[in-house]
Amino acid sequence: MLSSPLTTRFDLRAEPSPGLLPRLLQPFAKRDVTPDFFQARRGAEEMEITIACQDLEPGMAALIAGNLGQVIGVNRVVVTPAESLATRRA
Repeated sequence: MLSSPLTTRFDLRAEPSPGLLPRLLQPFAKRDVTPDFFQARRGAEEMEITIACQDLEPGMAALIAGNLGQVIGVNRVVVTPAESLATRRA
């Protein structure tokens, strides 16, 4: 039986600002990681952002989470392993 690839999910809450989204991709880009999923929704007071990557090593996920938490305007970063993206989209 083949196991599904492990997906690391980053859930963020941040203040809405015009330059926020590209700044959130910077920690991934500088490590040559392309997210498999990116979603952002603006609420009245803050933005909810979800970024997911398949097969990301735990050490790399911790480094990226630390960088995301340092982005100006980010209020919270939660990192969790999740089911594979293929399973979630089905």
